[in-house]
Amino acid sequence: MTTMTEYHNPVLLIDTVDGLNINDNGTYVDVTFGGGGHSKEILKRLGSNGRLLAFDQDQDALLNRIDDSRFTLINENFRYLKRFLKFHGVMSIDGILADFGVSSHQFDVPERGFSTRFEANLDMRMNQQEELSAFHVVNEYSESQLKQIFWQYGELRNAPKIARGIVNERSNGDILTSEHLKLILKKFTPPRKENKILAQIYQAIRIEVNQEIEVLKEFLLQTPDVLKKGGRLSIISYHSLEDRLVKRFIRSGLFEGEPVKDVFGRIDVPFKKVGKLIVPNEDEIKLNNRSRSAKLRIAEKL
Repeated sequence: MTTMTEYHNPVLLIDTVDGLNINDNGTYVDVTFGGGGHSKEILKRLGSNGRLLAFDQDQDALLNRIDDSRFTLINENFRYLKRFLKFHGVMSIDGILADFGVSSHQFDVPERGFSTRFEANLDMRMNQQEELSAFHVVNEYSESQLKQIFWQYGELRNAPKIARGIVNERSNGDILTSEHLKLILKKFTPPRKENKILAQIYQAIRIEVNQEIEVLKEFLLQTPDVLKKGGRLSIISYHSLEDRLVKRFIRSGLFEGEPVKDVFGRIDVPFKKVGKLIVPNEDEIKLNNRSRSAKLRIAEKL
């Protein structure tokens, strides 16, 4: 059986759970259960009347279910937060924890197709019941669509050339595997930067496959409705675009633009920022290199 340590090392574990300012009889939600590391730490701090609900759309995460009467694991995407809280009879909660990183398990299982290290079919689906996979993105998206995702999600300056190279190659037949894709990308990846650029390309495809930006926005927009006054958000993001969206939403309740002021110059925002941005220290990065780009932001419902 897969253990939590093998599945995923929880990033910024204590800082993230501390950020929830836990009331031992409160109700909390971990929307990215994964290996259960953050959830276990929350449960340690809850009393007998406390409750924790967790979301994870990946079937593999169900193997890490925690045997605790206070715990409920929901095998769904957290974009449906309000719907499934209501289904479980929960109208309001005291805190939400989210860690938007891909789990170590997903990176380390070759057939999932998340990693550049393994030969695998192009997949990258966090929920393997979904139809859209990396195969569809690579083989069916137009050149302009590919250029857009490589530019926006991969932050790649040569996105137009990469998109054109993929489209030209697939005219000879479908691109089926990661090794085939890496071979096509070789001309765009100088040896000294090969791993970095491949990681950016894979990241862009993964974000598109799993609709991660749309899911993040849908999730954030629901949080003011389910959190009690004084309830906390504790959110770890890894991609600059995700972090920017979280930061803006906490500041203004919007993803772009500025909130409208009333006649007295006041603005109505759902949250206030708590503390400063938190990032992993050198010791954590040494133990878990995948934590190096993590950024934790904490907010409180007004």
